[in-house]
Amino acid sequence: MMLQQFDRFSPPLLSGALLALAVALTVPSASAAEMAMGFRVGEVTQDSAIIWTRVTRHAERNQTGYREPVKRAARVDAYTPSTVKVEDREGATPGAVGQVRVLYSVHADRSEPQATAWETVAAEQDFVHQFPLQGLQSGTRYYLQVEARDTATAPVSATALGSFGTPAAAQVWQDVQFGVITGQSYWDLDHKDGFHIYPAMQAMNLDFLVPTGDTVYLDSEEPRARTIDLARYHWHRMYSLPRHVALHRDTPGYWEVDDHDTWCNDCWPTLKAPWMNPLTFTEGFDVYREQNPLGKAAYRTFRWGKGLQVWIVEGRLYRSPNTMPDGPEKTIWGKEQLAWLQETIAASDADFRVLISPTPIVGPDRDKGKNDNHANDAFAYEGNRFREWTKGLKNFYTCCGDRHWQYMSVDPASGLREFSCGPASNEHAGGNPEQPDWQPFLRVKGGYLTVAVTKEQGQPQIVFRHHDVHGKVVHEYVDAKAPKGP
Repeated sequence: MMLQQFDRFSPPLLSGALLALAVALTVPSASAAEMAMGFRVGEVTQDSAIIWTRVTRHAERNQTGYREPVKRAARVDAYTPSTVKVEDREGATPGAVGQVRVLYSVHADRSEPQATAWETVAAEQDFVHQFPLQGLQSGTRYYLQVEARDTATAPVSATALGSFGTPAAAQVWQDVQFGVITGQSYWDLDHKDGFHIYPAMQAMNLDFLVPTGDTVYLDSEEPRARTIDLARYHWHRMYSLPRHVALHRDTPGYWEVDDHDTWCNDCWPTLKAPWMNPLTFTEGFDVYREQNPLGKAAYRTFRWGKGLQVWIVEGRLYRSPNTMPDGPEKTIWGKEQLAWLQETIAASDADFRVLISPTPIVGPDRDKGKNDNHANDAFAYEGNRFREWTKGLKNFYTCCGDRHWQYMSVDPASGLREFSCGPASNEHAGGNPEQPDWQPFLRVKGGYLTVAVTKEQGQPQIVFRHHDVHGKVVHEYVDAKAPKGP
C-alpha cells in the first residue's frame, strides 16, 4: 500500500479553556439530525478511504445571517469576544448530537451494501465523525449512502448519496485525471452557492482533487478566527456551500494545509501573533485536521495505477522561522520529510511522478516582500538543494498553490517544471509576478489546474491544463513518457 503513515505525528488536544468555550457556544439540537455539509471522502488508496461527515441542526446553512461590513479589520492584540453568536452568522451550520453511519457497495443501485457501525457524535469533536473504510478493492467504484439519526431508537432523518473510485494496483494501467486548487477566499466568492470552479470541475468527473491549502482564511477574513469556535465556523461556511457539497459527493480529495488555514499569514509553529490570541498555531492546525478527512500522516504519497504517483507534502509543522538566517539548518520540510521525499521519489517506478506543494518550489514569486517558500531567498539553500537533486529525473513535475496567479515555469538550472493552479476566483487574483524567459505561461486570473495521465496510441502521456473559473482551457502542456531513467 502506497499510503505513508507516520504514527509519530499525533495532533495535540485542544486547550481546555478554548474547548470549553467551543462546547458552550454550540447548542445541541432538539430537532431531527441533518447533514447540511454532506460528506467528503479523503485519503483514498487501493484498499482504504476515510469518510468525513457532520451532524447539523438544520438541513441547510444559514444563508441570511450576519456578515461583517468589511473583509478585513485592523489587527489588535487585545481580544474582545464578538457579541454575534456563531449560529447567527452567514454560512453557519450549527452542529447537533446524533448518530451517523456509512453504507457502501460496489453496485450502482447500492444493493448488498457493507455498513459501518452507528457512531454517536458530540460537541467535543464538533459533531464530526471520520469513518475509516478498510479492505476495499482496487480499481473499483464504491457507491455510498451516509445516514444520520437522532438516537439509536429514532428513524433515519437525513441521507446523502455519492460515490468514489479507488486507484488501480501499481502494476495495472489506469487513465487518471485530477484537479489542483488553492485560494478559496470566502469574501471573494464569485457565486452565492460556491465558486464557479466547482461545477466546472464536477462536469469533468475528476478522479480526485487536491486542495493545496488556503482553503479558508482564518486570519485575514472577518470574523478573524481568534477562537476554536470561529475557526470551525470558517470551515463550516466554506464546505456547506451547495456547489461544494455537490462536487464532493463524487470526488474524493487529498487535503493539504498552508498558512491561512493553519493560523495566520506566513506562520510557523513558534511564531508570536498576538492578534490571533487566544487561538494558537497548534489549535488552528487541530481544527484543520478535525474538519477534513485525513489520516495520521502529515505527509504522504499515493499510487494511481502504473501511470501515476503523487506526493502530498507538509509545509508548516516542521518549518524553521522565516526570519532565521538561511543555511543548511533552515528548512520548510524538515530533515525527515526531505529524506523520505527523495527516497520515495527515487524508488518510484510510476510512468509519471507529481509532487504537489502548498507553496512554490520553482516560482518565481512576487517581486518583493515574500520570504516563506522555496522560490524566495529566505529558503534558497533548501530550495536550491532540492531543485538540483531533481536534475536528470525523468517524468517528474511539481504543482503548487498559494500564488494568486497561474503559471508554468521551467527552472533554468535543473529543468524542473512547475505548474501553479491559481486562485479559486478572478476576484482573488492579483500580485506583481515577474515573468522571466524561463516561464512560458503566466496569467493573473483565477481558475484551477487539471492533470491527466492517459495513453495515446499505446504511449503514456501526461497533460497539464490550466482552466479559467468556468473550465475553459487557457493553457496546455503535454509530455510523453521519456525513455527509462532514474
